Amino acid sequence: MSDNKPITYKDAGVDIDAGNHFVDLIKPLVKETSRPEVLTDIGGFGGLFSLNSSKYQRPTLVAATDGVGTKLKLAFMLDKHDTVGIDLVAMCVNDIIVQGAEPLFFLDYFATAKLSPEQAVDVVKGIAEGCKQSNCALLGGETAEMPGMYAGGEYDLAGFSVGVVDNDKIIDGSTITKGDKIIGIASTGLHSNGFSLARKIILETLDLDLNTQPEGFDAPLGETLLTPTRIYVKSILNLIRDFDIKGIAHITGGGLLENIPRVLPKHCKAMINRDSWDKQPIFELLRNGGNIPEDEMYRTFNYGIGMILVVPADETEDILSRLSGLDEKAWLIGEIAQAETPAVELI
Repeated sequence: MSDNKPITYKDAGVDIDAGNHFVDLIKPLVKETSRPEVLTDIGGFGGLFSLNSSKYQRPTLVAATDGVGTKLKLAFMLDKHDTVGIDLVAMCVNDIIVQGAEPLFFLDYFATAKLSPEQAVDVVKGIAEGCKQSNCALLGGETAEMPGMYAGGEYDLAGFSVGVVDNDKIIDGSTITKGDKIIGIASTGLHSNGFSLARKIILETLDLDLNTQPEGFDAPLGETLLTPTRIYVKSILNLIRDFDIKGIAHITGGGLLENIPRVLPKHCKAMINRDSWDKQPIFELLRNGGNIPEDEMYRTFNYGIGMILVVPADETEDILSRLSGLDEKAWLIGEIAQAETPAVELI
């Protein structure tokens, strides 16, 4: 029997006032990411962005969407939420830049069972930082409070970005040919891939404390794992301006073995010298701790390479020098050879 007591949305677990307070808290963060093309503040039904098409002969929009994945589980365990937003932006804008496109704006989706404005602000701090690193406007987003959908204190993140490139300057790998060189740009660690396997090895197989600092590590294990994904946008835009970059691959899920063939034309394969770059200690900890076969390492993790460039042989040294000047660690890690189908061969 009902006692006719009024029931509000807040009684059901959704606090509209908390949501409004959250929007007020993040307005300064969003404003810091603005670009001249942004026409609206957050809070409207949609974000307005005026594309300056006069900069392009044939402007082509490029879009990408992604999430952070189970790396979030570590953020929950460590109660540290101010870096996963960088990962969210990175996973999208790094996919856009591989085609030579400049990211223009980003939108996020944050979903949780009960909104904690303070926790959510920390997440948006990371998103805003990622947008600033890629000169990408945080144009808007969605915050969803959904009781019963998530465990207490947990949330999920997704986002998407839109960029633009002149149609005649799209980088699609079609000009890659035998003899071209492959440059690998360093990752900052695992980035945002392979965390289901990493957590299984570290927390179950090895039963390690995330607050300990293993020998050879520069920081405690938890901090190392939460190191945000490197954003390569500004460095690659700089290279594109002055060099003939024939192909670019973002080394995400699938590692080197799965991602490099995505940018290779028919009859080309990548010959990768597996000893040509430095691999951070976290990868060796995982490989040894899980007795992971070598091919599985190269297919699950980036293994120390976050982005690869395919470039003409005669520009290789100049590009490596430029990357060093841009504070990127980079190595000549291989070259293109002839093959029946696109593939990667480790040598």
